Amino acid sequence: MQTETSSTKTAATKKKLRSKLNPRKINQPPPHDHTSELKRLSRIKGQVEGVERMILDQRYCPDIVMQIKAVRSALRSLEANIVEAHMRHCVKAAISSKNPHVAQQKFEEIVMMMKGQG
Repeated sequence: MQTETSSTKTAATKKKLRSKLNPRKINQPPPHDHTSELKRLSRIKGQVEGVERMILDQRYCPDIVMQIKAVRSALRSLEANIVEAHMRHCVKAAISSKNPHVAQQKFEEIVMMMKGQG
């Protein structure tokens, strides 16, 4: 039952963040295509499943922790790629638009992402 509540809260939080980051009041370029990251995400999913198997098999604690660190590192790398793509695509388009409101919105998005809120 906890998982459903946690999942519901997570979905609500994501929806709230999307509305903050993407209010649709200002014209924006189409979102960047992140399908190239799906292969990497699939590998990460496999790593997480590996951690689950290690726990079920009651593997040695330091081995499990090392795998968790590898998953976290892979997620950080994925995050960095997506942030870089955002900067190169969306932020660049906002600056090129010469619309100060669009540029300011992108600046706020970057600040939120750097603070860990995005």
